[in-house]
Amino acid sequence: MFHPNNMQLAIRIPTSPAQDSTQYMQVDQNDKSLAVRNDTQNGSFPHAEYIFNYSKKLEEDLQTFGMKIKQHEDNIKFLKTQKNKLDESILDLQVILGKYHSSGTPVAENEVHSHPQNDEETMEQIMRQEKSAASIICKLSTHHGIQAYNLMLTKDVLGIVARLGKVDDDNLSRLLSEYLGMETMLAIVCRTYEGVKVLETYDKEGCINKSLGLHGLGASIGRNLDGRFLVICLEHLRPYAGDFIANDPQRRLDLLKPRLPNGECPPGFLGFAVNMINIDSTHLFCLAANGYGLRETLFYSLFSRLQVYKTRADMLQALPCISDGALSLDGGMIKATGVFFLGNQEDVQLRFPKASMKSSLPENYIESERQIKELKWKKEKMVEDIRREQSLLDNTKLNFDRKKAEFLKFLTESSSYAAQQQLSAKPERLTPR
Repeated sequence: MFHPNNMQLAIRIPTSPAQDSTQYMQVDQNDKSLAVRNDTQNGSFPHAEYIFNYSKKLEEDLQTFGMKIKQHEDNIKFLKTQKNKLDESILDLQVILGKYHSSGTPVAENEVHSHPQNDEETMEQIMRQEKSAASIICKLSTHHGIQAYNLMLTKDVLGIVARLGKVDDDNLSRLLSEYLGMETMLAIVCRTYEGVKVLETYDKEGCINKSLGLHGLGASIGRNLDGRFLVICLEHLRPYAGDFIANDPQRRLDLLKPRLPNGECPPGFLGFAVNMINIDSTHLFCLAANGYGLRETLFYSLFSRLQVYKTRADMLQALPCISDGALSLDGGMIKATGVFFLGNQEDVQLRFPKASMKSSLPENYIESERQIKELKWKKEKMVEDIRREQSLLDNTKLNFDRKKAEFLKFLTESSSYAAQQQLSAKPERLTPR
């Protein structure tokens, strides 16, 4: 019979969580076989009792490893959730501070290295479009100043799209302007539909009355309006209905960050274009009759959830989570899902002016910088914790698989032993007395 001394057990008690997933009961590989001899020496151990006890021990070990695996998986899931929250907080602060890209960010191959455009230069570019409705509005404001917007014809006009927003980076300004196109950049923005109607009137036959509206105004100042022009009515736009980023003086939209199938934020994602526009404080609140400002009406309508990435490679890698187009700072452009703009970036002359540092920086700039550094440090620690938990999980799974193989082998050998015992017992029961 099998003697308990033939089986060497080494049971080690874990002394720390780090050791918890790597140490377990080890069995001498030379003495686990149940090919037991018919030994009747003194002190023999009952086979059935040994099989039951050892089988139960293996089951308990497997259950312990299973619980440890789930614990490590839960820890990793929790840590990744916390890391994602840190990523979002860092992105939000970076967008608030206007840090859209680092000094080492690649730019488009054909980018013209010129000084950033200011508001006066943007006005000049609009004025060069002599036969446009936008140039008539700008010339009127140049000659009459603020009184131009008190006239019956233009009192409901907020301005031209190209002058209603500013962008911190000239390269990004070019990209956003190219994405919108000249027609949209020259669009006139009105608060209400009543303001739209007075810009153009018609006779009884439905033809344009060129002596009234912008046509008449253009003729009176030597700028005959030719062709179509775009007018955007704020009260007819479907506004953004979500929340705003807390404590943000620019009232940027709290949009959900894109997520890859693995749940991670795509590498190189910098933010949403709608949040990269700086808006004058007078245009942030209660412009339309419904109480909305320019960001959640005009610019949300123009850009929606247009994403901005550092490079084309980053943008293309993020294709699974791009729904409303994307741009990259090196000139890549996706207008919509499945619609790619290839080739070199255009040399856009009319673009959003650059925001002045004084107007674009929030009051708590230094504090926000400190918070970003602290969040990045926490993120690095979180990444280390995730790696450590993953290593523990992999090790525990390995030990589980080994213990499972040992358990299956034990069951096979114990079944074989039981079968042999039954065969050897049958002749004795059949032998007549």
